[in-house]
Amino acid sequence: MVYKAKNIKVGKNINLDKEVVLLANGQRLTEKRAQKIAKEVTQSHAGRPSLSRPRVTSPEVKARVPEKLKKALEREAKRRGETPSALIREALEKFLKSA
Repeated sequence: MVYKAKNIKVGKNINLDKEVVLLANGQRLTEKRAQKIAKEVTQSHAGRPSLSRPRVTSPEVKARVPEKLKKALEREAKRRGETPSALIREALEKFLKSA
């Protein structure tokens, strides 16, 4: 079976130590390098970095808020150069420490 993805054809396996395949940077792709790339890809975690520990999806907390509060949060986050999520975490931590 052959799959096409943006001018790339995937077909039968080849021996990278016999066939010359160059990477975008001009380096030769060897079997050893291909295995290393495959390992890196399979060990990587898609999405945002975990706040809990590596390769673990962080729990998510959702809350509905009035539109005015959401806009104020977004303005403050932009002013500080942070994300709304970072400000919410900071506010929640401060609230729970004072409780």
